[in-house]
Amino acid sequence: MTTTLSKVLSEPRALARATAFVIVGALVCSTACVRRTITITTEPPNARVFLNDQEVGRSAVTTDFLWYGDYGVTIRKEGYETLQTNWTIKPPWYQHIPLDFFAEVLWPGQIHDTHSQHFVLEPARIPTKEEVIGRAVETRDRALDARK
Repeated sequence: MTTTLSKVLSEPRALARATAFVIVGALVCSTACVRRTITITTEPPNARVFLNDQEVGRSAVTTDFLWYGDYGVTIRKEGYETLQTNWTIKPPWYQHIPLDFFAEVLWPGQIHDTHSQHFVLEPARIPTKEEVIGRAVETRDRALDARK
């Protein structure tokens, strides 16, 4: 088997193929990928942050994400109105077909794609006594109507 290998490697074409195979293999094995992170900051700080109904931490928070597109963002903090919104993260130019293959597989280093968003929470509005009584009467009336 050693003589067969030495014969093959002594031929110029076979040597060129073997070299190309080794180079392609080294490129594929040494590649990294695209790291995608999002950072969410809030005013006031230290609010609970949820992405697509999964808690990711307290602001300011940075987390990895896997896909580009629409994310449901919910932010909660005691004494403030809960904020529910959508955030669309658009892909950069190198993440469109067919360029994404080179960025994900063939690029020899790591690409770090970062996105950030700042949200401002509104203070919670305390309802008046009349508003609370009005809602209680409405709830009672709906419950009594449902029994009929």
